[in-house]
Amino acid sequence: MSYSLFYREQAAQQKSAADAATLDNVRDRCQRASDAWAILAERSERIHDARLQTASEKLFKASSENPDRELAAA
Repeated sequence: MSYSLFYREQAAQQKSAADAATLDNVRDRCQRASDAWAILAERSERIHDARLQTASEKLFKASSENPDRELAAA
């Protein structure tokens, strides 16, 4: 999740720069950069969550498979 944290920090820095800018074009550029960093953070978080979900499903599936099941039925 370190990428997500980095992206959030960059978004905050650009948002701060946009708020401090006196020129319209600089403010717009910084705001667009902030928006882009925020999108990257959200995407990174979704990917991280999806990977955790997949790993959890694999772990659950592996733990539910009982190789001794056939022996217990006999």
